[in-house]
Amino acid sequence: MTYTCFDVSHDNGIAHIQLSRPEKRNSMVLEFWDELPELVREIDRDGKTKVIVISSTGPHFTAGLDLAAFANVTAHSESSNEAHAQATKGLGFYQNVLRMQDCFTALEKARVPVLVAIQGGCIGGGVDMVTACDMRYCTADAFFTIYEINIGMTADVGTFPRILNHLPEGIVRELSYTGRRMSAEEAKSLGLVNAVYDTQEAMLEGVMDVAREIATKPPMAIYGCKNIITYARDHSTDDTLDYIGIWNATMLQQSEVMEAMKAKQTGEPGDFAPLPPFRKVAG
Repeated sequence: MTYTCFDVSHDNGIAHIQLSRPEKRNSMVLEFWDELPELVREIDRDGKTKVIVISSTGPHFTAGLDLAAFANVTAHSESSNEAHAQATKGLGFYQNVLRMQDCFTALEKARVPVLVAIQGGCIGGGVDMVTACDMRYCTADAFFTIYEINIGMTADVGTFPRILNHLPEGIVRELSYTGRRMSAEEAKSLGLVNAVYDTQEAMLEGVMDVAREIATKPPMAIYGCKNIITYARDHSTDDTLDYIGIWNATMLQQSEVMEAMKAKQTGEPGDFAPLPPFRKVAG
């Protein structure tokens, strides 16, 4: 399938999604918000993919939301009937925000880890996007900006509920209130990113090395780790301990444990069961 905003490739259990509009700084146009969740869910659905890597093209990861595209939508909706448009404007805005939030929630809810490689600017909606991923890697010239304050907005697509899991509250408030740039070095020192590389090529090679390592592990165990880590983030210790006990009682397979031990001892790749494909609901 051909996408407007992305190129996709698959190799040995790794799905590589690339933002593919460098001439537009990979801004998030209307198609972006439909294509990304559809793409992620389709990759996750068949159970064959073990890791998703997201990268970008050109000098910047993304310039964030394409305001012109959304301004045109708003202008069109208000021109036909001004009174009716005013009455429904709030609901329409809310529904659109929910759609955009769902786009990045698809990354967090994917059964497989999502690694993101960031070069240059990661601006506005880009911050919403990368904070929904499992791990973040960047080039030395990368920077992060919660840009919305500079255009009179409050970030609403996912930055605040997620970035607070990675950065101290005072830093988040400063970034949000000022719209300043956070450098790659600062982001790594505070734990927002896992590693910083000199070049985009070195970064992508390093991220793929991590992805390949993850892809050698039992997929169900990796899914369990991702699921439990996210659950623990949002629940109490007691609730999480109970949940992980139920998870392993239900999901843990002795054959997978034995295969993992065998692979560790022999150095040979383990023959692990793939994640089960999602069944399509009829109707």
